[in-house]
Amino acid sequence: MKEPMTTEQLLNGLKHYRRIARQDMLRAPETPHPDAFLNHAESRREVYVLLGTYAETHAPDEVIEHALELYRQLPFVTGTAEHEHPDIKGRENALENFFLLVGLDPKARREARNHRPKLNADQGQGMPAQG
Repeated sequence: MKEPMTTEQLLNGLKHYRRIARQDMLRAPETPHPDAFLNHAESRREVYVLLGTYAETHAPDEVIEHALELYRQLPFVTGTAEHEHPDIKGRENALENFFLLVGLDPKARREARNHRPKLNADQGQGMPAQG
């Protein structure tokens, strides 16, 4: 069992991830699908900012539960073309990176993943509802 992270460690990890997303935003024009790559990086950065803001007023275990809830709300886009649904894929990637950061048990992530909805035509833009 990994020792629980402190709020400071969690915020530092999210800050590091935000920097990586920012670097990816800057290099988007060099990629085969610049708009999709930029959208993916922006979506990741948004999630890191959201989780960081949440972490400033909540305990690390509450931040993890909040991230799991955001993950449960994301529709599945697995199997779509690389450049399709970059916003959803970016949020998914950011949350999965966060789960690695905090050492979340892979079983907990799998259970959350099993509750995710299928993609509908009206899904695909914006952040999921906050609670």
